[in-house]
Amino acid sequence: MKISARNRLKGKIVEVTKGATTAHVRIDIGNGIVITSSITNEAVDELGLAVGGDAYAVVKASDVMVAVD
Repeated sequence: MKISARNRLKGKIVEVTKGATTAHVRIDIGNGIVITSSITNEAVDELGLAVGGDAYAVVKASDVMVAVD
C-alpha cells in the first residue's frame, strides 16, 4: 500500500455495523485503543471488511488540536 497520509495505524477489525447507507467500522490498534470510522456500506463491501480481519486506520487532517489537563 502506498499512501501520502503519515498516520497509518494497523489493527484488527472488532466490529462492523451497517446502517441504511453508512457503516461504523471499529479497529483495535492495541493497548485498549479502538478507533471508529464511518464509511459507506459500499466501501465495506468493496474492501471485504469483516470482524477479525486486518485493516489500517488512516488519519488525514489539515488541523490537529492538542490539549492537556
